[in-house]
Order: sequence, then C-alpha cells, then structure tokens
Amino acid sequence: MHLHRILARASARHFSTTPQVFNNNNSNANAMRVFDRSIKRIQRNASATLTDSSTFDYIRDEVADRLVDRLLDIKRRFPNVLDLGSGAGHIVKYVDKDMMDKLVMLDSAEKMLFRDQDKKYEVPIERVVGDEELLPFPEDSFDCVMSSMALHWVNDLPGTLIQVRKCLKPDSVFIGAMAGGDTLYELRTSLQLAQIEREGGVAPHVSPMADMKDLGSLLSRAGLTLTTLDTDEIVIKYPSMYELIQDLSDMGEGNAIFNRTASLNRDTIDAAAEIYKAVYGNPDGSIPATFQILYMIGWKPDPSQPKPLKRGSGEVSLKTLGESVPIA
Repeated sequence: MHLHRILARASARHFSTTPQVFNNNNSNANAMRVFDRSIKRIQRNASATLTDSSTFDYIRDEVADRLVDRLLDIKRRFPNVLDLGSGAGHIVKYVDKDMMDKLVMLDSAEKMLFRDQDKKYEVPIERVVGDEELLPFPEDSFDCVMSSMALHWVNDLPGTLIQVRKCLKPDSVFIGAMAGGDTLYELRTSLQLAQIEREGGVAPHVSPMADMKDLGSLLSRAGLTLTTLDTDEIVIKYPSMYELIQDLSDMGEGNAIFNRTASLNRDTIDAAAEIYKAVYGNPDGSIPATFQILYMIGWKPDPSQPKPLKRGSGEVSLKTLGESVPIA
C-alpha cells in the first residue's frame, strides 16, 4: 500500500445532499439510466490489467473486512453465499470454512473478476461473469447474499434488491455495503467551486450516490424484512487532490454518468486543488478524502421469523411502570 494512504475510522452519521435518483417501479426496463455500465466495465477491466492493480484495493478491502464483521454478528452458518459485484475478490479474503461452504463471486467486469484467479483461499469459490442488474440464479439459491462496494454503480437498485430477495432461500439474509452520498464531498465541493470560478457553471464530475434515508424504504419495497441500517466513514489522507484523482481512476472508479461532460481543463483542476487544500487541508499539508459507507441488512420473509405483537395486546400499562420503580 502506498505510504500516502492512511485509513482513519469515524463513527459520525451523515445524510446525503446529492441523492441518487431511484425508480421504485419493479421493472428493470423502466429504471432511470444514470450510469453507463458499459463504460464502467471498461474502466474496471482496465484497472484489472494494471501491473499494480491490487495496490488500489485498499478501500474495497477495508469495507469488505467491516462487512464480514457484520456477518459474524449473525450466529449462524451460511453454506452457500453469493458475493454480488465481487470484483477481484475482497470478501473472500476475510471468510473461512466455519462461516460458509462456498462463495459464488459474480461480477460484470470479466478481467477484474479473474484478476486473482491463481490465488488460493480457505473457502472454495466459483466465479460467474454476469450483470449485477440481471442476476442469473434461480429462486431460493443462496443462504446469504453479500455485496460490498458495487451497488453504487447500479441503475435499478430497487430491481436488483428484488432479485436478491428472490434468489435467497426463506429466512436468509442480505448484507450489503455501498458508497453513500457524502462520499468525496470535499472533492465534489472543490470541483464545483473551481468550475464556477473558472468556467462560469457546474457539470457533474463525481457520480451521484444513495441517500441513507432511501435505503430502508428500498429494502422494504424489495420485500426484505427485519432490516438494519448503519453508516460509518473511512477518511484517507493524500498528498494532494492529484493523487486522489489518480487513485480513483486506477481503482476503476472514474466518472461513468451518461451525460458526463468532457474532462476538466487543467486550469480548473489546478484551481480545484488549491481550493481543496485551502478549505479542507490537514496541518501536515495533506488533504483528507471521506468515504461514507452505508451498511444494510435485510431478511427474506419466513413464517418462522419473529413478528411484532398486535396493537393493544400488551399486558402491562405504561402508566404503571413508574409505580414499581422506587425513586431515590
């Protein structure tokens, strides 16, 4: 890992001011097309061919580690697990045979999916080239579906979550992590201010991402229940904005919005770098880049799952609670 990248954990909660637009219609065909997924495949396959490609796994590895921690909180073994949008394999680095029998890795970028095919892991794996928006699995196939840092490039997130629910067995769990709307807010703000100053207007150069407030509704509409949501941040220090932009490109995380404009001119980029350093810079001369990570858990319904009691079925009145507790 390059020395300029330093991970820092934070526990603050934030809500996005630049939400991704979702179509809650169940039809994939009717979904709003925000991202050019063919361009995204090209970008990610190009990243996989870099001689030092694995050097740029640090964000995905960190999030995968945190996601597996959440899986360990569920005191159950999951024989057959799907890693949706697996990339080269990040979740597989942190799981073992005590957790699962097999991990199926699905990704739309073939070169990225097979980048580390010669590596050995404790859990047997199967690699499947497929579209994250069109899952090729029959219903009731998996005991668990996991997805780490892939869903922020999906156009039809509601449709994908519905397919996830269908391919889960009853009383099985989906555990996901995706970039949230406050991700790279420092970069977004700096680019916007520089564009207004030098070009007189703003064009999108950082992709829109999901809002935390959307996720609970999306999971429920997909038919998942017993949902849990939380968020945290990963803050990474870079020498300057230039290294940040280069790393994002080498990760395959470049702009893939359909209506993206041509690249920024050098004058605007230089102005953005100065703004970034002046507004957000650290005392040591480095700049921080914040990655907001949204975590979600939802279960496929099953009659065996606990259900809330009906209204009025309680046997203790709230009015009497204070009577049984002595006040000092």
